[in-house]
Amino acid sequence: MTIKHALISVSDKTGIIDLAQKLTQHGITIISTGGTAKLLHEAGVAVIEVSDYTGFPEMLDGRVKTLHPKIHAGILARGDLSNHQEALEKAGIPSIALVIVNLYPFRQTIAKQDCSLDEAIENIDVGGPTMVRAAAKNYQKVTIVTDPQDYPLLYEELEANGGSIGLTTRFKLAQKAFTHTASYDSAISNYLTSLDTDFHHKDFPDTLNLNFSIAQHLRYGENPHQKAAFYRDEIISPGSLANYQQLQGKELSYNNIGDTDAAWECVKTFDKPACVIVKHANPCGVAIAETPLRAYQLAFATDPTSAFGGIIAFNRTVDKDTIGAVLNQFVEVIIAPEITQEAQQLLGQKNNIRVLVLPLANGYHQYDLKRIGGGILVQTPDMRNITASDLKIVTKVQPTPQQLEDLLFAWRVAKFVKSNAIVFCHNGQTLGIGAGQMSRVDSARIASIKAQQAGFSLAGSVVASDAFFPFRDGLDIVIQAGATAIIQPGGSIRDNEVIAAADEQNVSMVFTGIRHFRH
Repeated sequence: MTIKHALISVSDKTGIIDLAQKLTQHGITIISTGGTAKLLHEAGVAVIEVSDYTGFPEMLDGRVKTLHPKIHAGILARGDLSNHQEALEKAGIPSIALVIVNLYPFRQTIAKQDCSLDEAIENIDVGGPTMVRAAAKNYQKVTIVTDPQDYPLLYEELEANGGSIGLTTRFKLAQKAFTHTASYDSAISNYLTSLDTDFHHKDFPDTLNLNFSIAQHLRYGENPHQKAAFYRDEIISPGSLANYQQLQGKELSYNNIGDTDAAWECVKTFDKPACVIVKHANPCGVAIAETPLRAYQLAFATDPTSAFGGIIAFNRTVDKDTIGAVLNQFVEVIIAPEITQEAQQLLGQKNNIRVLVLPLANGYHQYDLKRIGGGILVQTPDMRNITASDLKIVTKVQPTPQQLEDLLFAWRVAKFVKSNAIVFCHNGQTLGIGAGQMSRVDSARIASIKAQQAGFSLAGSVVASDAFFPFRDGLDIVIQAGATAIIQPGGSIRDNEVIAAADEQNVSMVFTGIRHFRH
């Protein structure tokens, strides 16, 4: 079916002039609205304004322009029904076989800090979604394009098919169009239901609509008998793992993606060059140093056994020397903001290693989600990073400046360790990590055992506990292992007993006032 009429009404005008010029070369008559029509006219493209086409002027400051039978009958008429065609002929309405529409920038508008409710409401598109849905519903006759990235595909197919678009392409574009309007309506719903009766913002909307697009089918899930896929959030924060670019290696697995996210989120929090090695969603080695190479060497030394087959994340450009050291171990994934050309060439010798690059940024998604039977748990992300000024020293012994620096380092690591978490550190290096135990005492024992296995002395080390010590027994274990300074949230009914235990053993302890449970 050769396209004779196209309707163009776009908020995002990227590439629209070039496309319109190419459409006219195929003899397609262009109908357009307001700003789009003006832009095309100024570019020398022949265009019929909607008000001239319908014989009815735009009204209500442009709120009503395309909501007209001559527009929607031309879009909705089915080509396989004779009575539809007869109705069009009787009314003198041409068929519109191509609709190019994208919508008012609602998300961009509400993202502004000073956005008012009135401004948000004005950016709710009415006519646009109506045309998009009408065209998508009638995909057997009409082509609907909502994304400027599809313009090259559209024109290539017009060229190949002599001015028409194939059914398969029309259906795919219709799928994309319905997804586009569903996402648009979801954003409106989330925004409006997050307002209370006084029009103040609440933390969570009454109805939470989520929009994720499939990015990758995975070979299987956590286990081979489970099916899996990776979906990207429609709004991806800068620095989020979903923005990764893979330079080489096998396809990422379900567990690869989860572990890489844990490593990347941890390494992002450090200001100095850092390396984080993750195994089974837990950091098994973390260090900061003057170079990525030294940071890697220190992180690896924490637990060489667990680092086997791990995920390694850096927060600085990785060079050839660093990669040379990394290749001495078995590694599943390497991720960094950048990898030098020489380092990439060296990595090419181990082409199964998955190598990812991702610009460093500290964006956070709006909500953390956890699926439970029949629903989801929703919370804001744990993005609190404390500084020295946030700490409360509760013991007679004061921590030294070096201890304070190590305590803050240990605290940042503990934030990414599964609860119950105990982390021994010294001079910007983890020495022993106890993770995911039902008892904090057991985590403390495991952390000290891991340090012994790696050949570290814990004398003079510092310890972070992700939540308070409910009794003095856990504190006694880390002090007996060699710790001389402790960081913990505080807040237990037995805080005085725990503080007294620290004073009794002549160590320093600071409270953060916040905890970092991670389940």
